[in-house]
Amino acid sequence: MASASASSPSLYSLLLISLLILASHFHASEAQARPPIVKGLSWTFYQSNCPNLETIVRNHLRNVFKVDIGQAPGLLGCDGSVLLNGTASNPGEKETRPNQTLRPEALKTIEVLRALIQQQCGRVVSCADITALAARDAVFLTGGPDFPVPLGRRDSLTFNVTETSNLPSPFSNTTVVLRQMGAKKFDATDVVALSGGHTFGRAHCGTFFRRVSPVQDPTIDQTLANNLRAICPNASSPNTADLDLRTPNLFDNKYYVDLLNRQGLFTSDQDLFTDPRTKPIVQSFALNQTLFFEKFANAMIKMSQLSVLTGNQGEIRSKCSVTNSKSLITSTVVEEVGEIAQF
Repeated sequence: MASASASSPSLYSLLLISLLILASHFHASEAQARPPIVKGLSWTFYQSNCPNLETIVRNHLRNVFKVDIGQAPGLLGCDGSVLLNGTASNPGEKETRPNQTLRPEALKTIEVLRALIQQQCGRVVSCADITALAARDAVFLTGGPDFPVPLGRRDSLTFNVTETSNLPSPFSNTTVVLRQMGAKKFDATDVVALSGGHTFGRAHCGTFFRRVSPVQDPTIDQTLANNLRAICPNASSPNTADLDLRTPNLFDNKYYVDLLNRQGLFTSDQDLFTDPRTKPIVQSFALNQTLFFEKFANAMIKMSQLSVLTGNQGEIRSKCSVTNSKSLITSTVVEEVGEIAQF
């Protein structure tokens, strides 16, 4: 017994050293410049016609998060087309299953930002660009990396429900997620880094209940499973659970520490530590937050450029929830900001 006890710290030290070497090698071998940007986008797109754009967005979100930090994860999950309202006969992206957990308050915040920006700059900044900046600042203002966002997107004239349905599911294993994301030119490092967006936010019972009932997933920590059953008596319960047990309101690398301890909430989360293709990346990010931040920023820049409209494509919406042809706005931007300020 004494011999076994004495050897444990030594084995732990060897494991830790080997993982640190792995993280250093991973960082050195894969460090790269920012991803290229698509034609029509620019790092300085609004430099002349809305030079204070990023300041407006960041200052407003800083105030929002002081009151409601829970909006940050919702803003990270938004894009321009999800803002469009659907109808009973033609549901929009908001009504699709992956987006049903988006908080209405986060969508309202985008609309407030749009009004503030139009008041100062006129109708020159798209809702798509506003959501891209809001996603970046949701990360930065909660402890994550600051990174440049290429701008110049135009707003779509329709929503894309089919594309939304192709998003990775919380029930998917790593093979499925890698295949889905690989079709969009994301590699395993991108996938693991983007999954780190689950380092804050909450999820409804239906997205993880099958991991704890009726048969418990053997890869889940027992204490976590017990707690989740207490929170969720059934899959249709309206209750929610933290995506990250350790720091649920901070953007950091503790999500990967959760995975190392079998405390990932979704199947798609925990399987990243089970699958040999992604396990070393999870370990590297758990040990090296700087590395995670770098890879997350690069993956987000790539993600933000998927299927973008530029140039003369699309439009610059007067209101983010409707296309200009359907807009019924009768008030001026100044009046609108005044009304919003009353909330």
